[in-house]
Amino acid sequence: MSSITFTWVSSALLLLLAYIIHTYKSKSKHKPNPLPPGPKGLPVLGNLLMIGNFPHRDLHRLSIQYGPIFYMRLGFVPTIVVSTPQTAELFLKTHDLTFAGRPFNSAAKYISYQKNLTLATKKVESFRSMRSTELGLLVTSLKHEATSGEIVNVSNRVLSLSTDMSCLMVFGNKSMKSDHDHKGFQDVVHEGLKLSAFFNIADYIPYIGWLDVQGLEKRMKAIIDEHVKVFDKDNQKDFVDVMLAFMQDKKADFSIDRSSIKAIVLALLKNPRVMKKLQEELQRVIGLDRLVDESDLPNLEYLDMIIKESMRLYPVAPLLVPHEAMEDSIVNGFSIPKTSRIIINSWAIGQRFIENRIDLRENRIDLRGKDFQLLPFGSGRRGCPGIQLGLLAVRLIVAQLAHCFDWELPNGILPDDLVMTEEFGLTMPRAKNLLAIPRYVFAIKLVKLVLAFVVIVLVLG
Repeated sequence: MSSITFTWVSSALLLLLAYIIHTYKSKSKHKPNPLPPGPKGLPVLGNLLMIGNFPHRDLHRLSIQYGPIFYMRLGFVPTIVVSTPQTAELFLKTHDLTFAGRPFNSAAKYISYQKNLTLATKKVESFRSMRSTELGLLVTSLKHEATSGEIVNVSNRVLSLSTDMSCLMVFGNKSMKSDHDHKGFQDVVHEGLKLSAFFNIADYIPYIGWLDVQGLEKRMKAIIDEHVKVFDKDNQKDFVDVMLAFMQDKKADFSIDRSSIKAIVLALLKNPRVMKKLQEELQRVIGLDRLVDESDLPNLEYLDMIIKESMRLYPVAPLLVPHEAMEDSIVNGFSIPKTSRIIINSWAIGQRFIENRIDLRENRIDLRGKDFQLLPFGSGRRGCPGIQLGLLAVRLIVAQLAHCFDWELPNGILPDDLVMTEEFGLTMPRAKNLLAIPRYVFAIKLVKLVLAFVVIVLVLG
């Protein structure tokens, strides 16, 4: 018998033994209340094979069959999936302390290093002038492209803006990237966000983690190795570690910006009527003689409704960040075992309750975790503390892009042809980059005013 065959046979026997022990312990515990309903699973694997490339959609389909609280076993890990506002409130508010734990995630071992660089709320205001400057640079750059009618990769431009703002807030400058490899950093962050949300078999069947059957450990290690090639030697120490922690960590501020802004701009391009109404509000509130200021944002009610609706359909984190039961408990008459993984399907909550749109239109629903019909950032003790900064960035950038420019789709693409398919990860960006052609609104309005003036002069002349 070869050494490789012996290794696999030994692993299989070890798995079988672990499964028998796990099953015996589970059945030996006296449970006065039943577990929530759920699909039957396979030995060892449990229900892992039911999870595909879009877990939020797969879990939504299962919730329709088994109910708003259902049980499944992912490998050896008991998992509770929550899919309605009422049940989410039970886990995130009523029993918040019980479910405030965080489960182990092998990605954190390689990517986040358990670091936490969340900016305090009081620090947000201190970076106001920097945000205004960086946004002004983006507008100036887009004006040049608008003049020549160039096609702009909006996704990459927004990502670059978010990256530059992040570097300035953390390090005080934008020199942490090499001039020829800026895209390398963006790729590293993007890969880190994807891997941190991947359904890694090693997290659910730890006995085979050392085999790295999905190759995820190799990819996660590669992320760390990549920054040696990407960044300047004088600045590379801890940079990727810090920035990936900043964007991937459970309490990170900046996982909001990129995917949210892209989804909102895509939605606006797909609905020209909505874009027009937003531009009318911006012109009414701000006028055409200056850029959007952060002080204008509280007066832009229609912008708020657009952002809420976009986050209902395309939440920042479709499954939030999983919680863990810190003790045995009873919820809604169901037994929830200690160490159970709690998954809140924020995407399903938004999809299922279409009637929420009425409240969104009237701005009655808050998206900061108080109203459980809309949970793009979670709620309770484990809610995202970066909400204020993230929402500020999203609202400001979207408002500025819509205020300064009319956006057209290139190559004769119609709004209905836009691909809205998402790419699953810790965040949920669109799978394809957004390409569009900017037309500078201020210049267009000025030309119209000049023409109108000429007509008046000729008529009165």
